[in-house]
Order: sequence, then C-alpha cells, then structure tokens
Amino acid sequence: MQQTLLPIHFTPLQGYTDAAYRQAHARLFGGVERYYTPFVRVEHGECRRRDVRDLEPEYNREVPLIPQLIAPDAETAGRIMPLFVERGYREVDINLGCPFPTLARRHNGAGLLPYPDEVERLLTSLVEGYPEVRFSVKMRLGWERADEGLALLPLLNTLPLSHLIVHARLGVQQYKGEPDIEAFARFYEACRLPLYYNGDLRTVEEMEQMTRRFPHLAGLALGRGLLANPALALEYREGRHLTGEELAQKVRQLHDEVYARYEAQLQGGELQLLTKMKNFWEYLLPDGDRKARKTIHKTGKLANYRAAVSNLLAAL
Repeated sequence: MQQTLLPIHFTPLQGYTDAAYRQAHARLFGGVERYYTPFVRVEHGECRRRDVRDLEPEYNREVPLIPQLIAPDAETAGRIMPLFVERGYREVDINLGCPFPTLARRHNGAGLLPYPDEVERLLTSLVEGYPEVRFSVKMRLGWERADEGLALLPLLNTLPLSHLIVHARLGVQQYKGEPDIEAFARFYEACRLPLYYNGDLRTVEEMEQMTRRFPHLAGLALGRGLLANPALALEYREGRHLTGEELAQKVRQLHDEVYARYEAQLQGGELQLLTKMKNFWEYLLPDGDRKARKTIHKTGKLANYRAAVSNLLAAL
C-alpha cells in the first residue's frame, strides 16, 4: 500500500536559511510547502535590521514564506508583529523551541516552556490581537522535562492555531542526543491540532518510517536534514533518489546563485564573502570529499575555495 505523501515544511536555522538560500532552494529543488524565516527578535530596543531585510517581499519572490518571531512576552511580540502585517504576511510562527541558553534564560523560545502562565499570556495576546493572522507554534517537548510540553496542550488545543511543529528534544539538549520518540508519541496522542514532527529526519526512509509510526501527522518539518541534502524533500515527493550527477548539478546551481546574491549584497570584500560561503557548507553534503571540505573551511583565498567546491562536487 502506497503511503500518502505529507506536506514538508523547511524549518529555519539562523545564519543558514536566509532569503538568498530560500529563494534559490525553492527554484532549484522545491518539494517544500512552506519555508520559515529565522526568528525575528527585539535586540537593544529594536528589531535587528538584518532580520527586517530578510523579510522583505522583494527578496522572497515565489517562496511560500511564514515569518517567525521570538519573544518572552506580549509587549515584545507586539513590537515585532507590525513588521509582518505591514508586509502582507497573514501567517506567523511563534518560536517556543530555540534552545540557545542566552535567549532561553530570558524566557525566550524553549526557555518559556516551564512557565505556562507566561506562555498563555503571550499566545492569547497574539491570537486575540491579530485575528486576521493565522498563528502556528514551533516548540520543543519541554525545557528540562517532556511533561512541560504536555502540560501546555490543554491550552494549545483550545487556541485557533493552524498547526504545531514539535522538535522531539528538550531545550537543554540543544541538538545533542537522540530525539525522544516515546515522549513525542504521548504528545501526539493528546494533541488535537494539526501536528508536524521535527527532529533528525535525514533520509527519505526515515521520513517514511515516521509517517508509518504516526499516521495522523499533518506533515513533516525538516531543518538540518534539508541543509545536508537539499534534495531531500524533492526525493520524498518524487519517490526516488537523485543520482550523484543530478545532485552535483543542482548543488552547483544552488551554490552559484547564493554566491552571486552574497557577492552583490556584501560590502566587506573577499574575506567577508569567503566567510559567508564557508558557512554555506557547514551542514551541506557532510559525506562529501574530506580533503575538499577541509580546504573549503580552512582556505583564506576565494580561488582556492572555488577550486575545492568544484573538486567536492566532481566526486559525488
């Protein structure tokens, strides 16, 4: 019996899934129903300029995009929301999943999960204050305990949220250790909202196993797995793996488009461009030629960088 294909959402990662990357990925690979911006936050009393620039519709043409915010309270969230509404966004994601301690200890992201009263005030203020916007929530199972997320479900189930994305780890784990599938199963059984699974899906086979285990999922959310293999959603959709030649050609095009965007945008010269492009390869093709990957990350010259990229792609 053939499995029903679920929608794929591309979850954000700061410093990687920016507008340049999203637009190139959507055009060259696809297979993704929704992309998310890295979270917008208030810093030193205002929203960071690079976050605002990343939202601009002119940089996100033909990308089905949901902006994401992170905030510890209703007042802070209220300073971010006009950025979205004024640019025509009518879907917004609320981040309750970021595990970075510097933010979490100030009750941002997953650091808010142990405080159900604060979560309730934040979510209800947004839902009631912006009835024209459909909200979703991306969250962890909890900060220190998986029952923290479960304790929020009676509230979440009553809110008119479009969906939940649950990363099956605790905040304190950050990205270490294994996802807790049994804790996710308890959340899944009690959840009455459309639910997306997130956490360590790196192959089509793992995606299919997850949908068999949890047949009522609304979709799958991919992050680092899609950064490692940009074709993952496409392969899931088409039911086949790309050949090494096909993957190399598409990754080359992805690289060249992102490179060209950064070259046009950045004003810091060769070193800044090189630093930005090294970041591009942090997760991409982790099993690629080791010598070429080492050169990419260590070289201080663009010419050497470009040669190493060509060598890595030729070896696929």
